[in-house]
Amino acid sequence: MTIELAEAERFLLHEARLLDEARFEDWLALFTADAWYWVPIAPDQDNPHDTVSLIYDDRRLLETRVRRLANPSMHAQTPPARASRLVANVTAEDSAADALVTRSKLLMVEYRRNAQRLFAATCRHRLVARGSGLAIAWKRVDLVNCDAELEGIVLPF
Repeated sequence: MTIELAEAERFLLHEARLLDEARFEDWLALFTADAWYWVPIAPDQDNPHDTVSLIYDDRRLLETRVRRLANPSMHAQTPPARASRLVANVTAEDSAADALVTRSKLLMVEYRRNAQRLFAATCRHRLVARGSGLAIAWKRVDLVNCDAELEGIVLPF
């Protein structure tokens, strides 16, 4: 199955909607069993193993992250944050018979406790064909200000 760019773009918009609606279990279901999710701490960081990262979760840690987000007494989310994500400029970086690496721009606004934060990033997803749809094999989020002092990041990008 060849993954078309238009299908990949629809998938990325769907992912953003799930996150905006705080449907974290549904978001988790988009990932493959061996997926990883990475937010580097430095521009052009080439791998997550040689230094710390803002976030580096394998599937198991993603499951833990989602469980924490579902906990109503999670201090970092009392009161819960609201967010809105814009996904744009989706392009194909690399493709294989049943996979496609995309590059896109993300703008996320997070609002909590009368304060608003803005995150801008370049995202890369490796999407793979799964059944009649797509799944995320890996996701990398390069924040524009990844090397800045950032308060706790709780919501996924």
